[in-house]
Amino acid sequence: MLRLRPYKPCDAQTIISWCKDEVSFRKWTSDRYDHFPITADDLNHKYIDLNGDCPDGDNFYAMTAFDESGVVGSLILRYTDEARTAVRLGFIIVDDTKRGKGYGKGMITLAVKYAFELLGAQSVSLGVFDNNPAARHCYRAVGFAETGESFDCAILGENWTVIELAMDRDTYLRNQK
Repeated sequence: MLRLRPYKPCDAQTIISWCKDEVSFRKWTSDRYDHFPITADDLNHKYIDLNGDCPDGDNFYAMTAFDESGVVGSLILRYTDEARTAVRLGFIIVDDTKRGKGYGKGMITLAVKYAFELLGAQSVSLGVFDNNPAARHCYRAVGFAETGESFDCAILGENWTVIELAMDRDTYLRNQK
């Protein structure tokens, strides 16, 4: 049974081990780190010491997905508006040996439930690179829809396009029936 819990510093080494190359690392972190590979201390510094680069102390929620085998995924949730009605998912990653087995869909489903039911979100959004079709398919399977918005990011000397996806509370509630 897949569950979510708050991120712990001891999760870092496992999570960073899933990025075997810089392309997979950048699909996870975009341009948020200036070097590859990162260390467990680097991840902990970003998540704990820097509060995910969020200035508000109660705005950044790093989560770890786990099952009976141990840690299987990680992501963050953060509010994007002062009214605290819009939540953004990010830094989404699944154990590279477990991809394609439903872990991503399960983790995102739990995160969306957390956002709507515990954080009181009215909408949840995320961005995915267009060169990551498996992740895009996963997010759409959970109920996210493309917003029509996109932007380019300079990654590894190339322009990677970020496609925006979102889900509103009504869609979430319809999917629960």
